[in-house]
Amino acid sequence: MKYKTQSLAKYLDDLSARLPAPGGGSAAALNAAMAASLISMVVNFTLGKLKYAVFEAELKDVLVESEQLKNDFLDLVDLDVEAYQSRDIRKAMDVPFMLSRLCARAAKLCPPLLKKGNVALLSDVAAAAVLLESAFVCARFNVEVNLQSLGDKKLAQGVKKELNQMDKIIKRIRKNTEDGFGKITRR
Repeated sequence: MKYKTQSLAKYLDDLSARLPAPGGGSAAALNAAMAASLISMVVNFTLGKLKYAVFEAELKDVLVESEQLKNDFLDLVDLDVEAYQSRDIRKAMDVPFMLSRLCARAAKLCPPLLKKGNVALLSDVAAAAVLLESAFVCARFNVEVNLQSLGDKKLAQGVKKELNQMDKIIKRIRKNTEDGFGKITRR
Protein backbone atom coordinates (compact mmCIF):
# COMPACT_ATOMS: atom_id res chain seq x y z
CA MET A 1 0.00 0.00 0.00
CA LYS A 2 1.23 3.48 -0.81
CA TYR A 3 0.43 5.57 2.24
CA LYS A 4 1.52 8.80 0.59
CA THR A 5 -1.58 8.59 -1.60
CA GLN A 6 -3.92 7.59 1.26
CA SER A 7 -5.65 9.80 3.79
CA LEU A 8 -3.88 10.76 6.97
CA ALA A 9 -6.70 9.08 8.89
CA LYS A 10 -6.03 5.77 7.04
CA TYR A 11 -2.32 5.98 7.84
CA LEU A 12 -2.98 6.69 11.52
CA ASP A 13 -5.56 3.91 11.72
CA ASP A 14 -3.01 1.44 10.32
CA LEU A 15 -0.26 2.83 12.54
CA SER A 16 -2.37 2.26 15.63
CA ALA A 17 -3.66 -1.16 14.53
CA ARG A 18 -2.20 -4.54 15.30
CA LEU A 19 -0.17 -4.53 12.09
CA PRO A 20 3.57 -5.08 11.71
CA ALA A 21 3.89 -1.96 9.56
CA PRO A 22 3.72 1.00 9.42
CA GLY A 23 5.72 1.52 12.57
CA GLY A 24 8.18 3.91 14.14
CA GLY A 25 10.42 4.33 11.10
CA SER A 26 7.54 5.22 8.84
CA ALA A 27 6.13 7.58 11.48
CA ALA A 28 9.53 9.27 11.76
CA ALA A 29 9.54 9.85 7.99
CA LEU A 30 6.06 11.39 8.19
CA ASN A 31 7.28 13.59 11.03
CA ALA A 32 10.15 14.78 8.83
CA ALA A 33 7.76 15.41 5.92
CA MET A 34 5.71 17.67 8.21
CA ALA A 35 8.88 19.54 9.15
CA ALA A 36 9.81 20.09 5.50
CA SER A 37 6.25 21.26 4.85
CA LEU A 38 6.56 23.82 7.64
CA ILE A 39 9.78 25.11 6.09
CA SER A 40 7.99 25.47 2.74
CA MET A 41 5.09 27.25 4.43
CA VAL A 42 7.41 29.78 6.04
CA VAL A 43 9.05 30.50 2.69
CA ASN A 44 5.70 30.75 0.89
CA PHE A 45 4.50 33.32 3.43
CA THR A 46 7.76 35.26 3.02
CA LEU A 47 8.10 35.39 -0.75
CA GLY A 48 6.61 38.50 -2.31
CA LYS A 49 6.88 40.62 0.84
CA LEU A 50 8.85 43.82 0.29
CA LYS A 51 10.55 43.53 3.68
CA TYR A 52 12.22 40.27 2.55
CA ALA A 53 12.80 41.10 -1.13
CA VAL A 54 16.59 41.07 -0.72
CA PHE A 55 16.39 37.38 0.26
CA GLU A 56 14.00 36.34 -2.52
CA ALA A 57 16.47 34.33 -4.64
CA GLU A 58 17.85 32.47 -1.63
CA LEU A 59 14.34 31.79 -0.32
CA LYS A 60 13.28 30.35 -3.67
CA ASP A 61 16.22 27.95 -3.46
CA VAL A 62 15.16 26.97 0.07
CA LEU A 63 11.63 26.34 -1.20
CA VAL A 64 12.85 24.07 -4.01
CA GLU A 65 14.97 22.13 -1.49
CA SER A 66 12.24 21.86 1.14
CA GLU A 67 9.70 20.65 -1.41
CA GLN A 68 12.12 18.01 -2.70
CA LEU A 69 12.82 16.90 0.86
CA LYS A 70 9.10 16.72 1.61
CA ASN A 71 8.65 14.37 -1.34
CA ASP A 72 11.69 12.32 -0.35
CA PHE A 73 10.37 11.97 3.20
CA LEU A 74 6.96 10.90 1.90
CA ASP A 75 8.65 8.26 -0.24
CA LEU A 76 10.44 7.02 2.88
CA VAL A 77 7.10 6.60 4.68
CA ASP A 78 6.31 3.85 2.18
CA LEU A 79 9.86 2.58 1.71
CA ASP A 80 10.13 1.95 5.44
CA VAL A 81 6.96 -0.16 5.35
CA GLU A 82 8.30 -2.08 2.33
CA ALA A 83 11.69 -2.63 3.99
CA TYR A 84 10.09 -3.99 7.12
CA GLN A 85 7.79 -6.29 5.18
CA SER A 86 10.68 -7.59 3.03
CA ARG A 87 12.50 -8.83 6.16
CA ASP A 88 15.74 -7.73 4.49
CA ILE A 89 17.76 -6.40 7.43
CA ARG A 90 20.12 -4.41 5.21
CA LYS A 91 17.19 -2.66 3.53
CA ALA A 92 15.56 -2.15 6.93
CA MET A 93 18.77 -0.38 8.02
CA ASP A 94 19.32 1.59 4.82
CA VAL A 95 15.90 3.29 4.81
CA PRO A 96 16.17 4.90 8.25
CA PHE A 97 19.83 5.70 7.57
CA MET A 98 18.71 7.65 4.49
CA LEU A 99 16.06 9.32 6.63
CA SER A 100 18.79 10.34 9.09
CA ARG A 101 20.85 11.91 6.32
CA LEU A 102 17.87 13.76 4.89
CA CYS A 103 16.90 15.07 8.33
CA ALA A 104 20.39 16.54 8.72
CA ARG A 105 20.10 18.16 5.27
CA ALA A 106 16.66 19.57 6.03
CA ALA A 107 17.70 20.92 9.44
CA LYS A 108 20.27 23.13 7.72
CA LEU A 109 17.39 25.04 6.09
CA CYS A 110 16.04 26.26 9.44
CA PRO A 111 18.61 28.73 10.88
CA PRO A 112 18.67 31.11 7.88
CA LEU A 113 14.88 31.43 8.07
CA LEU A 114 15.15 33.03 11.50
CA LYS A 115 16.61 36.12 9.84
CA LYS A 116 15.31 35.80 6.30
CA GLY A 117 11.87 34.33 6.89
CA ASN A 118 8.62 36.03 7.80
CA VAL A 119 8.91 36.98 11.46
CA ALA A 120 5.28 35.98 12.07
CA LEU A 121 6.23 32.36 11.34
CA LEU A 122 9.31 31.94 13.51
CA SER A 123 7.55 29.45 15.75
CA ASP A 124 7.01 27.29 12.67
CA VAL A 125 10.75 27.36 11.92
CA ALA A 126 11.43 26.28 15.50
CA ALA A 127 8.77 23.56 15.22
CA ALA A 128 10.38 22.27 12.01
CA ALA A 129 13.78 22.05 13.72
CA VAL A 130 12.30 20.11 16.66
CA LEU A 131 10.36 17.76 14.36
CA LEU A 132 13.50 17.06 12.35
CA GLU A 133 15.48 16.31 15.48
CA SER A 134 12.73 13.97 16.63
CA ALA A 135 12.58 12.20 13.27
CA PHE A 136 16.36 11.83 13.30
CA VAL A 137 16.38 10.29 16.77
CA CYS A 138 13.67 7.79 15.81
CA ALA A 139 15.50 6.89 12.60
CA ARG A 140 18.73 6.43 14.54
CA PHE A 141 17.03 3.94 16.85
CA ASN A 142 15.96 1.90 13.83
CA VAL A 143 19.41 2.06 12.23
CA GLU A 144 21.12 0.91 15.40
CA VAL A 145 18.76 -2.00 16.08
CA ASN A 146 19.16 -3.24 12.51
CA LEU A 147 22.94 -2.82 12.64
CA GLN A 148 23.01 -5.22 15.56
CA SER A 149 21.14 -7.81 13.52
CA LEU A 150 23.53 -7.46 10.57
CA GLY A 151 26.54 -8.38 12.66
CA ASP A 152 28.98 -6.42 10.45
CA LYS A 153 31.26 -4.62 12.93
CA LYS A 154 33.11 -2.57 10.30
CA LEU A 155 29.87 -1.34 8.74
CA ALA A 156 28.43 -0.63 12.18
CA GLN A 157 31.48 1.44 13.11
CA GLY A 158 31.23 3.61 10.01
CA VAL A 159 27.48 4.08 10.26
CA LYS A 160 27.64 4.95 13.96
CA LYS A 161 30.39 7.49 13.29
CA GLU A 162 28.27 9.18 10.63
CA LEU A 163 25.19 9.08 12.88
CA ASN A 164 27.16 10.75 15.69
CA GLN A 165 28.30 13.52 13.34
CA MET A 166 24.75 14.11 12.10
CA ASP A 167 23.45 14.03 15.67
CA LYS A 168 25.82 16.85 16.65
CA ILE A 169 24.78 18.92 13.64
CA ILE A 170 21.06 18.44 14.23
CA LYS A 171 21.28 19.16 17.96
CA ARG A 172 23.33 22.30 17.31
CA ILE A 173 20.90 23.52 14.66
CA ARG A 174 17.86 22.82 16.84
CA LYS A 175 19.51 24.58 19.80
CA ASN A 176 20.60 27.56 17.68
CA THR A 177 17.12 27.78 16.15
CA GLU A 178 15.54 27.63 19.59
CA ASP A 179 17.95 30.27 20.92
CA GLY A 180 17.41 32.47 17.87
CA PHE A 181 13.66 32.14 18.24
CA GLY A 182 13.97 33.09 21.92
CA LYS A 183 16.05 36.19 21.17
CA ILE A 184 13.65 37.37 18.52
CA THR A 185 10.53 36.85 20.62
CA ARG A 186 12.06 38.65 23.63
CA ARG A 187 12.64 41.87 21.68
